[in-house]
Amino acid sequence: MNRKQFLQSSLAGIATIAAASTGLPSCAKPAEKKEEQPEEKKTSVELNLSFQEGITPFEELNQKLDYMEKLGIVGFEPGGRGLAGRVKEIQDALKNRNIKVSAICAGFEGFILAEDPKVKAQFDSTMREIVAAAGELGSTGVIMVPAFNSQKPCKPHTLETRDYLCEQLHELGEYAVKCGTTVILEPLNRKEAFYMRLVGDAAAIARDSQSEGVKCMGDFWHMQEETSDYGAFWSAGTKYLQHVHMASRGTRKMPGEDGDKDNYIDGFRALKEMGYSKYVSFECGSTGDKNVTVPAAVELLRAQWEKA
Repeated sequence: MNRKQFLQSSLAGIATIAAASTGLPSCAKPAEKKEEQPEEKKTSVELNLSFQEGITPFEELNQKLDYMEKLGIVGFEPGGRGLAGRVKEIQDALKNRNIKVSAICAGFEGFILAEDPKVKAQFDSTMREIVAAAGELGSTGVIMVPAFNSQKPCKPHTLETRDYLCEQLHELGEYAVKCGTTVILEPLNRKEAFYMRLVGDAAAIARDSQSEGVKCMGDFWHMQEETSDYGAFWSAGTKYLQHVHMASRGTRKMPGEDGDKDNYIDGFRALKEMGYSKYVSFECGSTGDKNVTVPAAVELLRAQWEKA
């Protein structure tokens, strides 16, 4: 067969197949035209702002709370040191106010990964005292760091230490549940605490602790360790994310004091998508007049929350 004959026979074969195929019933359903679906309405999620005790320009508790109410702040994050002796004071100050206790910021002595039994015993007793007081105040939880870089002697960074931490957290978490609150693990940047630096790490430890009383948080200042604010919050998800800390992203001052660096929209988008209903709490200083920088920071966060 020469080239001309080959092409003629090939074209004839193709034509025969095409003709035959038109008479065969189709096994597949005819393509249905997709109906245009209306865009899903985004769930309305409120930004619940909280202040630590040192954020306002005032010293006396009721003055602080009055100032917070004027700005529409709905959460109050006290320090844990001496909290048991302040329960009634705080309860009385919050009566008839639209402000509740958010998280409790540490305040215990010792640390959970201490090699010295006496230091570990200090942690156990003081932390449980704060957890009990947090429960009385209706707090979302007590923030803790397993070990700062400066805290020594500390158990080595090994798998065995991680297992030990999860066991200890299980006991502490179960105690927190009985008190009606939680323990909140806070990852820090490597300059402050190398042991636990990412939100996902904290969430995994909370998961492996196997207690509903162990949660985690994210801090926009420390989250410089993360590759994505959005991914960081979703790595904890709705099951483990219990609290958020807020500061400027260059110098840890009021949001907005570091200019364009202070962009929280990516993280806020994750919080809105997951329906985060707990608190975003200020933990920062200020280089300017707080009567100016604090309201400006609140306004900035609310504007970025709307954009997220």
